Amino acid sequence: MFSNTELPSTRPYLIRALYDWCSENGFTPYVAVKVDASVQVPREYVQGGEIVLNVSMDATSSLKLGNEFIEFKARFGGKPREIMVPIDRVMAIYARENGQGMAFPVSDAGVDRALSAVDIHAVGDKDDEPLPPTPPARPSLTRVK
Repeated sequence: MFSNTELPSTRPYLIRALYDWCSENGFTPYVAVKVDASVQVPREYVQGGEIVLNVSMDATSSLKLGNEFIEFKARFGGKPREIMVPIDRVMAIYARENGQGMAFPVSDAGVDRALSAVDIHAVGDKDDEPLPPTPPARPSLTRVK
């Protein structure tokens, strides 16, 4: 039997489930990330210590939604980049089209920070298309502890 402190996190499983839900229903899955030194993303696209990434099959290659990291390759400004995001830095996963998804707390200097609003800061796009417009409404997210 596991104690509560020994149980593996549900976060990677929920991220994979919501990714599948988005993909199977024709939605574009976006991941909002709180950036720190452990996050490997193009820093020039980080705004306010956060970045939002398009993780759809059309925008990425070699996508791996693991228990410890989200890893993939994507183009930013026409340049191919390798992206690596520790699961514990994911603030939310949601569908671009309707904002449905889930938010997660992210510890920042000892203070839990949940997603308060999602702004589209950067989107990796395989075909180097222009960034999509910011969704008009705030996503309706469910916070998970």
